[in-house]
Amino acid sequence: MAAPHVGGYPWSVDLALAMTAVQKGAALLLFTGVAAPLVGILFRRVGGGWDSLGRGPFSLLLEEPARGHARTAETPIDPAIQAAEVRQMLEAKAERLRHRGERPIDVEAEAARLLAAGDGAGGAGMDAELRAEVRQLVLSRNERRMRRGQQPLDVEAETDRQLADLVGSD
Repeated sequence: MAAPHVGGYPWSVDLALAMTAVQKGAALLLFTGVAAPLVGILFRRVGGGWDSLGRGPFSLLLEEPARGHARTAETPIDPAIQAAEVRQMLEAKAERLRHRGERPIDVEAEAARLLAAGDGAGGAGMDAELRAEVRQLVLSRNERRMRRGQQPLDVEAETDRQLADLVGSD
């Protein structure tokens, strides 16, 4: 005849109640240090579950380049395609203005202005307001440097460098 359980609990509950705090801690460390990593490795290798998460017919991950392929820092833009896209955007804007009853913009003049503004990294092609704002930031930085006892930067050279960094060209 089998021995009765304490309080009618199954043997696993009896074992958990009989363990001391040190034994429970050791069992917890054994599980988290050995069993949990093994389960993770098995899940990754056998099921392939991690690789399929977030992938499906409506996933945005399908449009990304594969891992390991370096993306170029700057891809060349075809000027004809850029001009066509700018004109298309401006024609849509003019049509929206026309529908609202406002005076539409001159598409060709605005396209010529926008395309000319994007040609240079500094100097004539750069927006004058942007250049003035960057120059003001350089002047503020020089004031802080002089208060700390450091040498001030060359304002024009630093402005040109900041603008070149901003538009991504050297």
